[in-house]
Amino acid sequence: MRKFLTLVVTAALIALPVLSENKEESRLRESGEVLKEILNIPEDIPQDLLNKAECVIVVPSTKKAAFIVGASYGRGAMSCRTGEHWTGPWGAPTMMALEGGSVGLQIGGQATDFVILVMNTRGANSLLSSKVKLGADASAAAGPKGRDAEADTDAYMRAEMLTYSRAQGLFAGISLEGSTLRPDGDANETIYGRKVDPKDIVRGSASVPPAGRLMVEVLNKRSPKNMSDPKSLE
Repeated sequence: MRKFLTLVVTAALIALPVLSENKEESRLRESGEVLKEILNIPEDIPQDLLNKAECVIVVPSTKKAAFIVGASYGRGAMSCRTGEHWTGPWGAPTMMALEGGSVGLQIGGQATDFVILVMNTRGANSLLSSKVKLGADASAAAGPKGRDAEADTDAYMRAEMLTYSRAQGLFAGISLEGSTLRPDGDANETIYGRKVDPKDIVRGSASVPPAGRLMVEVLNKRSPKNMSDPKSLE
C-alpha cells in the first residue's frame, strides 16, 4: 500500500505542470509532440526539404466539418530560423491560426494534424505581417514525402509553402489552397505574458517558453543548418 501511494503521488507531481497549463500552452506543447512523432515516421518529410525551410508550422488536431470538401480551422505554432538571413538556430515559436478553405478528401469530424514548411523569406515575412491566403497570397503545394521527393525536389522548391497532414495514422502531402494562415495575437499574449509582435518573437527578443522547448529542440536537432542559403555553409 505504501508503495502504491508513493507511485500515485509521484505520478500526480509529474502531471501537475501539464494540468496547470492553459489551453495555449497545452497547444504549444502538443505542437512539439506532433512534430516529433511525424519526423520519426519512416516515410516522413524529406530531410532535404526540411533543411531548406525557413520556418515550420505545426497545427495539431485540426477539426474539419464536411465530407469530401469543407472548412477547416485550427491553432498551432510556427518556429523560424533566427538571424538576419534566417541561418541561425530555430527560435521561439509564434502562435498561428489556420482557417477556412478546402482540404480535399476528408471525413467529417475527423481530427487532423498539419505540418507546413515555409520555404523562402518572402513566405516567412508575409506570415509574420498579416493574414496569408494559400494559393493566392502565397504559392502552396502538397508536400512530397520520403523517397518520392528525390526526382522532383526542384519543382517543389518553387512553392513558398509545402503542406502535409496526418490523420488516422496516415501521413501524406495535402493541398491547403484556399485556407488562410495568420499570427494568433491573443494566443501569443497568453504565452508570453504581454502583447508582442510575431516578428520580434522569431527574431529573438523572446525566450523560448517551457511549453515550446520540445518543438524548438526537435528542429535544432533534426535540421541545425539552413541549406538553402550559401551563408549557412560558410
